[in-house]
Amino acid sequence: MKLQRDDLTALARGYALLGSGGGGSTTMLELMLAGDGEWPIEVSPISALDPATPCLGVAFVGSTMLLGERLPGADPFARLLSAVQRWIGHPVSAVCSLEGGGMNGLAPLTLAGSHVVVDADCTGRAVPGLDQMSLFVDRVPGLVFACDTGADGVALVEAHRAIDAERVVRSAIIQAGGVGCAVLGGFTVGDLREHAIGGHLAHALELGRAYLGAMIAPLPLLADALGAQLLAEGRIVSISSSTQDPHVNAVEISGLAGAVHRIVTRSETLAVLTDGRLVASAPTIIVVIDAVSQEILEVTELRLARNVAVLAVPAPQWWNDRPERRAKVLPSAYGLDDLDAA
Repeated sequence: MKLQRDDLTALARGYALLGSGGGGSTTMLELMLAGDGEWPIEVSPISALDPATPCLGVAFVGSTMLLGERLPGADPFARLLSAVQRWIGHPVSAVCSLEGGGMNGLAPLTLAGSHVVVDADCTGRAVPGLDQMSLFVDRVPGLVFACDTGADGVALVEAHRAIDAERVVRSAIIQAGGVGCAVLGGFTVGDLREHAIGGHLAHALELGRAYLGAMIAPLPLLADALGAQLLAEGRIVSISSSTQDPHVNAVEISGLAGAVHRIVTRSETLAVLTDGRLVASAPTIIVVIDAVSQEILEVTELRLARNVAVLAVPAPQWWNDRPERRAKVLPSAYGLDDLDAA
């Protein structure tokens, strides 16, 4: 598939939808890529490449909001790529996305001039933890993470337990000032066939095109165009934080015909209840949009008196194929009990 420069807006909107309220704004990477000279970009399906081809994944980690104050350079992953290649002992020619929701869906396109971009992703939506990457969930051996530590430093961790990689990389990113780059290596294109979500970039592009084509249509028609379910519509009347976890918010929406909706958010939107009944929860991708402008909203943009609509986009089937996979993205994995769908 050849990705044209004119496809960038649609692709970014698709990844914004798949962010489920998280993953960071795509604006910065849209601007970086729009000014790049590497168009059109060839995106290869997994099946088109030799399974033995070494691959890596790239992402921004930490508080993506800080990237607005600490803009990355023109080649933000270069030092980390070198560190991973030195560790594994050979060059890596292919790149995929680690988090196919929000800004990180676009991250591998920054390497299109030097690497083959593979249409595969390791989450299919935004997630908060590196241990939720599909390669870690399926326990692919030999994975190695490199990340920024600040002052041009690099940390590298080869962990047998996924949670160790998450904790060590997260600590290094905090040392770096709260945001930085990360590169995952030690796997092949063949590993992606079983342990990643193939065709995810094409799916994001399709969603983005559908969104742009229907964003001025009535909300039910927009939902139909996205293959989504319209769960709620109304005005935000309260936002309250959890006493157990200050990062968790309950956003109450006064809905049509007197319905009371509540959406539960953390770094992403994780669950929706209507009149006290659970109607959707992760891994379903729950999207909140402005009901007037139909702008896709992040959880940080949910404010009192804002008129919103809530959509449920089906999750990638990969997460539902095995119970142990699904368990990694249910609300209970975030410490939110009693919100897992049956």
